[in-house]
Amino acid sequence: MAVPKRRTSKARKAKRRTHFKLSIPGLNACPNCGELKKSHHVCASCGQYDGEVIIEKQS
Repeated sequence: MAVPKRRTSKARKAKRRTHFKLSIPGLNACPNCGELKKSHHVCASCGQYDGEVIIEKQS
């Protein structure tokens, strides 16, 4: 049976896990209102996508 001979140190364990992290979503500025929005998604603040009004926002 494969059993480790010695305990894995905290430093070695941390070095192995350096790439386990959250990634930041790609955000772009909306060309209509300037708010940050996800790429290829409807803008949450103005409701436009590709120059067309998709969701009517009440002001």
